[in-house]
Amino acid sequence: MTELFIKQKVFSLREKFTVKNQQEQDVYYVEGSFMRIPKTFSIMNTADEEVALITKKVFSFLPKFFVEVDGREVLTIKKEFSFLKARYTIDSADIEVHGNWWDMDFQVIQRGAVIGEVNKKWFTWGDSYSVQVFKEEMESIIIAIVVAIDCVKADDAAASQQ
Repeated sequence: MTELFIKQKVFSLREKFTVKNQQEQDVYYVEGSFMRIPKTFSIMNTADEEVALITKKVFSFLPKFFVEVDGREVLTIKKEFSFLKARYTIDSADIEVHGNWWDMDFQVIQRGAVIGEVNKKWFTWGDSYSVQVFKEEMESIIIAIVVAIDCVKADDAAASQQ
């Protein structure tokens, strides 16, 4: 098992943050496209290679985010039409997210087996998440899912303030 930590910097205009391991060493770098359309978040490893890309679909009635890992689309997160509370679904061939992903407390499941677990750390400055990876080869996909869900939440919060 690998445990990683994501801590976003509050008030970061460039939308840049890192994913660290238990020894507080950088493992991944996440960088958002600042003031660019379409909105993207690129996840890079320490060799400066892109391992995942999250893209917000530009011309869509309801928000939709595409997650690519190693050049192939892994999943889509889309907002469903609802009058009361924001509701999103995750479409993927073999990956499911169970739990309260709106509060960043969930499990990532592949073909019935738990491959990762995410927990929000409370009482921290900015958003901090603990990410446990149980299947090492799925690490970049799990990190991409966490970043994508966080993008969806930030987008929804920004839309509700308008």
